[in-house]
Amino acid sequence: MQTTHLIEATMQWVDDIVISHNFCPFARHVRTPNKIRCTVEHGEAGDIIETLFNEAKLLSVSEEVATTLLILGSPALVNFDEYLDVLAIAERMLQEWGYAGIYQLASFHPHYVFDGNSDADADNYTNRSPYPIFHLIREDDISRYMKNEDDAEKIFQQNIERAEALGCPYFEAKLLEMKKEKPKSEIN
Repeated sequence: MQTTHLIEATMQWVDDIVISHNFCPFARHVRTPNKIRCTVEHGEAGDIIETLFNEAKLLSVSEEVATTLLILGSPALVNFDEYLDVLAIAERMLQEWGYAGIYQLASFHPHYVFDGNSDADADNYTNRSPYPIFHLIREDDISRYMKNEDDAEKIFQQNIERAEALGCPYFEAKLLEMKKEKPKSEIN
C-alpha cells in the first residue's frame, strides 16, 4: 500500500468521521491549522516501536506538531490480535522511555472491538479507522481541552449514541470508500 494513499485515507477519516461526527471534540482544534503529523511505518513490531520513539522525541521538541498519527502499514497488523500485541508493547515502551504521563497512546483499527462488545456493535466504529493507527497525544493537551468539556464520560456516551444511530452499514460504506485508492488523475 502506498504511503500517500494511507495518509490521504487517514486524513479523510479524521475529517469525515472523527471531526464530522465529533467523536473527538479536540480534533478540530489541531486540524485547522493542520498540526497533525502523519507517519507511516510499513515494518514489523521493532520498526513500529522505533518509529514511535522517534515521534515521541519529535513531539518533545516541536511546537508545530500537536499530535502524531502513526499509520501502521504492515500486513500482519490487519489482524486485530496482532495489532493489540504491538499496542501493548508500545504502551509499555512509552513508560520505559519515561513518557508515562507525558503522552497517551490512543488506538484505532479497521476491526476494532471494545472489550465486552461483539464485532457487530456499532459503537466499535468510534475506534475503527481505514488502517491500523497509533495516535500519540500530549497529556497536557488532553487536560487543557478537557477543561472546556463537561465530562469525559458524557463524550463517550454521546459517541456511542451517535454511532448506534448511524449504524454499522453507514460506517462500513464510509471506511470502504476511504480505502479505495484514487486514480492518479483524481489526486490534486
